Amino acid sequence: MNELILIGSLILIFGTVLLGYFFFGKSGLYCLSAIATVFANIEVLILVKAFGMEQTLGNVLFAATFLITDILSECEGKKAANKAVLIGVFSQVFFLILSQSWLLYKPSDGDFVMGSIKEIFSNTPRMILASLSVYVVSQFFDVWLYHKWWKLTEKKTGDRRKFLWLRNNGSTLVSQLLNTLLFTLIAFVGTYDFMTLLSIFASSYIIYIVTTLLDTPILYLARKMHEKRLEKEKAAAADKAENVDNCGEKNI
Repeated sequence: MNELILIGSLILIFGTVLLGYFFFGKSGLYCLSAIATVFANIEVLILVKAFGMEQTLGNVLFAATFLITDILSECEGKKAANKAVLIGVFSQVFFLILSQSWLLYKPSDGDFVMGSIKEIFSNTPRMILASLSVYVVSQFFDVWLYHKWWKLTEKKTGDRRKFLWLRNNGSTLVSQLLNTLLFTLIAFVGTYDFMTLLSIFASSYIIYIVTTLLDTPILYLARKMHEKRLEKEKAAAADKAENVDNCGEKNI
């Protein structure tokens, strides 16, 4: 069941990213970036075994944030991608403060949830602080490296559109390696033994390799949607200009 749920989660999350961009443009990706960073910090507390490896949940959601910044880099520009990273940071800080405020309340006699809330969210600060620091480093590095690859391939080929797969995978796989190493060390040292840490690191990075390779078609589809949207906007602008000219001629 774990394997099937993980595959289903991957389809759901990547599909939602594509639909969010299709219906809402970059605003949809900004919203999903905030949601993914918050939910991933809750999911990462859960340790499961799937595909023969021990792994924390949240890896697919974290992978989605890299897909989001790559789509924004490709279609909307570097500034938009960096804005998504800042939105993710803001969301994590807000969630950290809010979730910790819940623990300050004195529950009523009829409450039956506070014990579970405390058990879950008492560990959240370390997770979010680890995630926040690693997120900032790896995401800004990913955006920077994406555009470095882009400049290199454009210089070599003279074509901005070519080698999308290279700048996508070349930036994400390197930044995900950095992300996985730093997060495993900051979040779990002292919590698990060395072999479990090694297993978490290896399984997390293997998942990131798979998700990075699988998100490449999503990125191509997102670029195609963006180009079609630009064509429609250009055609609509041309029609509007033509109508204005026609009205001017009639008035004359």
